[in-house]
Amino acid sequence: MEAHEIKERLNRLFALYEPLFTKKQIDYFKAYYYDDYSLNEIAELHDVSRNAVHDQLKRVRQQLEQFEAKLSLLKLQDKRLELYERLERDHDMKSIEELRKLDE
Repeated sequence: MEAHEIKERLNRLFALYEPLFTKKQIDYFKAYYYDDYSLNEIAELHDVSRNAVHDQLKRVRQQLEQFEAKLSLLKLQDKRLELYERLERDHDMKSIEELRKLDE
């Protein structure tokens, strides 16, 4: 997987599992992956070492993959999107609405 694909996957996973992380982990992750801050910049903003930021981001990445391995929320989301696309392509609007209701 290329770097941009990895980043996209991590962002999608984080969107699903964000409530399971601490405020510090959320702040570091968003600064690094959403706002493109460097490890040094995040460390300076939070008055911690660069290594502390690196370790937290590594833990978040590992936990995201563990959560997904156990809960498969991203896999299910991808399957739903695939179904939406197929239904829209086939113009099955009734089924699309039923599927949308499941996500509400």
